[in-house]
Amino acid sequence: MIILGVILLLLGMLVGVSLLTTVGGVLVVVGALLWVLGATGRKVGGRKHYF
Repeated sequence: MIILGVILLLLGMLVGVSLLTTVGGVLVVVGALLWVLGATGRKVGGRKHYF
């Protein structure tokens, strides 16, 4: 999710489409939040691991 967010963020900045930039930024933030919560050992959405 973080990688997809970074790709969309960069694409939005290069092309000049603000919607892609916004969606990319949101995906980066949400992905980082889920990553941190998972790394601390908390269950996210009822699951301990996503893989």
